[in-house]
Amino acid sequence: RFQPSTDVSGQTSVKSSVQRSIRAGLSSQWKVDAETLEQIWPKKEPVILVKCREHISIYTLHGEPICFQHFDGPFYPTLRLLHKYPFLLPTVRVDRGAIRFLLAGAHMMCPGLTSAGGYLPPADAALPANTPVAIHAEGKEHAVGIGLTKLDTEEMRKVNKGVGVETVTYLGDDFWALQKL
Repeated sequence: RFQPSTDVSGQTSVKSSVQRSIRAGLSSQWKVDAETLEQIWPKKEPVILVKCREHISIYTLHGEPICFQHFDGPFYPTLRLLHKYPFLLPTVRVDRGAIRFLLAGAHMMCPGLTSAGGYLPPADAALPANTPVAIHAEGKEHAVGIGLTKLDTEEMRKVNKGVGVETVTYLGDDFWALQKL
């Protein structure tokens, strides 16, 4: 559960030198060119760091969350941002059977990704473990969640058991409901 009243411990504006390093991190982690990054977050716009419980940092622009990270982990775009720029993260897809579990916050199991309705990138574009991914659902246009791969995609195909993608945020969770901070 995420409730700004109890979970937010402080808000500070980010120094320009730190903003530069965040921008560099975003452009290296996301599939984004400088022009698109400028659209998402114009260089001259000040970004606010919202510190939350459990070492979660949310970066907001004009009060609107654009990305977040846990400790010094990877930067995740918010789902709303991912819907505007669907190419930011590599994609995996779960079959219809997994949708209700994903929308309840469950992690995505390998069989849901390897079945007929699922999709994992081909071997030549395999994703390593601990890669942020957009989780799409069979028959749906937009991403329904964002997760972190627990195994590399080839291993998911081979093992086909256990958690393949750990769900970080999903459609309808408290973070999705939050439009302004």
